[in-house]
This record gives sequence, C-alpha cells and structure tokens, in this order.
Amino acid sequence: MIGQRSPTLPPDSFRPSARKLAIRAHADDQAPRRQRWIERNSYFHADDLRYMRFLIPENLRVLECGSGTGDMLAALKPARGVGVDFSGKMVEFARAKHPQLEFIHNDIEDPATLASLNGPFDVVVLSDTIGALDDCEQALLNLRAVCNEDTRIVIAYYSRLWDPLLRLAEKIGLKMPQPEQNILAIEDIENLLKLSGYEVIKREWRQLLPRRLFGLGALINRFIAPLPLIRRLCLRNYVVARLQGLPAERLPSVTVLVPCRNERGNVEQAVLRTPRFCNDMEILFVEGHSTDGTLQEIERVIRAYPQYDIKALAQDGKGKGDAVRKGFAHARGDVLMILDADLTMPPEDLPKFYRALVEGRGEFINGTRLVYPMENDAMRFLNLIANRIFSWLFGWLLNQRFTDTLCGTKVLARRHYQQIAANRVYFGDFDPFGDFDLIFGASKLNLKVIEVPVRYASRRYGTTQISRFQHGWLLLRMVLFAFRKLKAF
Repeated sequence: MIGQRSPTLPPDSFRPSARKLAIRAHADDQAPRRQRWIERNSYFHADDLRYMRFLIPENLRVLECGSGTGDMLAALKPARGVGVDFSGKMVEFARAKHPQLEFIHNDIEDPATLASLNGPFDVVVLSDTIGALDDCEQALLNLRAVCNEDTRIVIAYYSRLWDPLLRLAEKIGLKMPQPEQNILAIEDIENLLKLSGYEVIKREWRQLLPRRLFGLGALINRFIAPLPLIRRLCLRNYVVARLQGLPAERLPSVTVLVPCRNERGNVEQAVLRTPRFCNDMEILFVEGHSTDGTLQEIERVIRAYPQYDIKALAQDGKGKGDAVRKGFAHARGDVLMILDADLTMPPEDLPKFYRALVEGRGEFINGTRLVYPMENDAMRFLNLIANRIFSWLFGWLLNQRFTDTLCGTKVLARRHYQQIAANRVYFGDFDPFGDFDLIFGASKLNLKVIEVPVRYASRRYGTTQISRFQHGWLLLRMVLFAFRKLKAF
C-alpha cells in the first residue's frame, strides 16, 4: 500500500532560497576535491559506511537524497539505486564513478522531483542532507510520495556538541569546509519526523573518536562509545523511521504455531481456547520427540475437530528454535504467531497481537509478562528479578523497548520472517530457544517492535523445560552476543 500523499506546495511554486543557492554553488566548487577530503578522513567515512551497511541490507530499492559523488549509494549495493543531488558537478562525478546507478540532478525539496522517481523505495537515505534543507518538515512530507508501509527512512547527521571542534578542523584544513547548516539535535530530527507523519523506530550514536590514532580510535569506538551515557557524546547520530503505522488493506490469514514436547494434556485446550479472530486460520503443531504421547494426542485432536485447519509436523532436530524454524518454513498464513504449548500465555490473548499487527501499531509484536500480576508460582522470584535487569540491558542493546525477551508469544508477518531467515547468516545458528533469533533479526531489519501485556498463568499440565540457571545463563550469553553483533562491530 502506497503511503498517503501529504499536502505539498504546487510544483511550480518551488523556489530555492538564496541560502540554498549558496550551498549548491559551494558543492559545485568542492566536487573536484570531494574524493581527496574523503581520503583525508578515511577512518570516519569507512566507519560511517560500515554502520549504514549494517542498517541497510543489500539488494533493496534505495533512494539517496543528497547523494554527492555516489560512494555511499554504491556501497549499499542496491537492487535499484537512485541518487538525487542539487549539485550538477557532484552528479557528473557520481555518474562517471558509478554508471550502474541512476543519478538525478535536482532538488528533493521540489515535489516535482519526487513525483518523477517511480517509487516506492525500500529505503530512503538522508546522510547529512537534512542540514542543508530549507524546510525540513515539508521535505519529509514530500518524501511520503515514494514510501510505502515497509519503507525505512534513515537519517544520519552530526551532533551539535561537536560544532566547535568541527569548525576548528575546517580552519586548519582537516575537514572540508561547509556553509552554515541547520541546528538539529537528534531530538529535533525525531520531532520533525513525527510532525511529518513518521514513527521513529530506533536511534543510535557512533564515533566517539573519529580518527584511527594507531588503532586506539577503533578500540574506543567499538567497546567504549556504545556504552550508556557515553554514547550521547559521539559525533554521528542515526535515526531510523517508518510511515506512521498504516493498517493492512485486508485481514490477512494466520498460522498459529504451537511447538510442543511432552504437552499431551495441553494439546486439545490449545485448539479450543484459541479464538477464531480471522476467517483463515491454521493451527500448526510441531512435536519434538515427546515421551508422553503428545504426537498421538495431536493426531486424535485433528480427527476430532475436522472443522478446524489443524496440522502436525514431527521435529527433526532439538529445541524450540529448531521447531519454530521448521514450523515457519511450512506455515501458509500471512501472519505467523507462536503459542507455547504450556499455555502460560493465555491463547485468549492472541487477538490482541493480531490487532496490533494488522492495525499497523507494530511489525514485530512481543508479549510481556511483567506488567500484570502473575498467578502464584507462574514465575520464580529470582527469575523475575533477572528479567527486570535483562529487560533494561536488551532495551539498550536493541534500541527499542523490550521488557520480556523470553515471553514465548511473538507475532510478525510472514514476509518479514522470510527477510529475517534470508539474513540469518549475520548472526548464525546461535539460539536454541528461538526467541533471540527472531528478536535480533527483527532489530537488524529495523522492524517496529511493540509489546502486548499478557497475564502470565501457572502451568496446568507437565513440568517446565527450562531451569532458572539455564534461563539466566542464556540471557547472559545473549547480552554478550548482542553487544558483539549489534554494538561492538
């Protein structure tokens, strides 16, 4: 679904200001020397490109607004790459260096420019461009014309705390001179996005030391710069946003995946207690080598309730993660849901997760058991304390709110899961429980996360298959793994 077009100025009323004309003239003048400045500050530019490539997967449709000589757009390896720049000289260099990409000499503040680009795009990049705009809000409104519900806006800018140092660097010839830029803190950029109908997904700060300094800069930027509080002192700010939650055009079909091992007493209840909240619902059990007759019970339930679309798969490997991967690979629904077979997350709450997804509130819907009071013995006290601590750590690591990473119920669109699976090589096969494979994958793809509070119930049948020590060790391992893969890289 294409994003709704927002009010813009009539195309023939666009007139660049004297300030904008001066910036354009300056860019034309600097174009022949642009590569030399990049080489002089190679560490800064290489680290910036590395993080942009982390944020933006390859083989997407990418529009870069303010593309300069095209090096960043080329580094992103898009399936379709379009760069727009108001400097004719910059565009000439870009076309010569990167003939496989499309470069347009025009101004993104002109609505007619965006109307001619044949969108939508998967990603729209503004790297420092926001500093040169005359009307940031209107420019962001105009960009809605090339966005759909899956488009990500990626804005990179510098911290105003660095203004004195950057001015000094220009005076002594360490940095390319720049005309006066807009004064925008990261909070100002977020506010402009909200005013223009976008929703911020994540923000990040990088490069505490933008010079190599014999390897010291890389060491500090990898392990010190990402830490809480310290990261706010970094030079580079990054914001990722999407169009404000757009509802689905139709009610999509659903697969409710139920991984189960030794859960015979819960199988029938999982079917009967799951509301029929959409017209096309598949319930898919993945059975994991049970010894209590769980598979036989699933087969009985399938025969007893022919009015429901219930299927069963036998697990090949071990662990919930393996069961989820096999189940999702065979699921036919447009929306994929996980329901733990212990039913401690009430199946009656599944419509809340579905509604949050189809109404556009989020793209990765995660349950949280830490809001409502729990039934007695539902979660041990030490487990609860550990979950509170780890929720803060994961919120920092993932740049989105996660209060309960191990709540088993997670919901996302099948197309997004397929993207997670296609990019799984970045994280590898690291998670036997399956929760973090999905969480980290969703974070890497910049999916909007929202949490649905649920009332955590006590188990009625069987025994838990996770010990508190195994649980705690897993969380600690995942914190260290996430720091290495999402922060210190």
